[in-house]
Amino acid sequence: MDLAEPLRPLVADSRLLTLYDQAIWAEGPVWWPQRSVLAFSDVRGRRLLGWHEDGSVEILCDVTEFGNGNAVDQEGRLVHCEHGRRAISRTEPDGSTHVLTDRVGGRRLNSPNDVAVGPDGAIWFTDPTFGLQDPREGYPATPELDVTGVYRWAGGEPQLMAAFDQPNGLAFAPSGRTLYVTQTPTDGPVGIHELTLDQGRVLRRRLFATVPRGIPDGLTVDSRGWVWSTSGDGIWVFDEAGAVLGLLRTPHLTSNCTFSPDGDRLFITAASTLWCLRLPAISTSG
Repeated sequence: MDLAEPLRPLVADSRLLTLYDQAIWAEGPVWWPQRSVLAFSDVRGRRLLGWHEDGSVEILCDVTEFGNGNAVDQEGRLVHCEHGRRAISRTEPDGSTHVLTDRVGGRRLNSPNDVAVGPDGAIWFTDPTFGLQDPREGYPATPELDVTGVYRWAGGEPQLMAAFDQPNGLAFAPSGRTLYVTQTPTDGPVGIHELTLDQGRVLRRRLFATVPRGIPDGLTVDSRGWVWSTSGDGIWVFDEAGAVLGLLRTPHLTSNCTFSPDGDRLFITAASTLWCLRLPAISTSG
């Protein structure tokens, strides 16, 4: 592991633990308190999986619509990004799942990829075209929208907050006033962007950081404002100013990550694998 001094005491003696290795493409990890389970997607396997503290993994939902990102709303319900239905959906307490939103101005969304719930309960999500391009992750189709962007949904029609060239992962800072978004076009500049927010509006946007190899896919933020981003090398960690704190190397590229509720574990999805890295307790956000 390549670590700067602020990060070294946290992870110097930690080791990656393999919790599961039977996914086709693991993504969208989120801790679901109501079930005491880590929910994560197998996008290409079309399953929503749940890892339990006893080490067992159950199928929470079989034959999903190419589900990708997941989040937990303020009422403890799971919210999902679905490439297949090109929608944001929600799982209710009775286990039923229904679409919350799938259109803008009468035109279908592209393929919602990742999702986060803001402090006011609004749902923010990225909408690239990946699910329209790769038959392993959706149904091939021509986009109906002329933009790929970040949206905010609080009922009714989603509102476009910022246009991006293939937005991907997103996560809130602890204050809820900063949203980090990864941009990952096939050709063009990739990077992590920082949106400064105020009452549901974007006040400012800037490039926050880049990863040296591969793309910044999913990411998460801890209570200090440190950003933990996936990449081709593993997990890059940045301070709140965008300075590199270190790299947590992994055997292969990573897709997304999230903390446990107590911040004492970092869960990482990566191709077929779900890993866990134990840490001293860190309260987290995003």
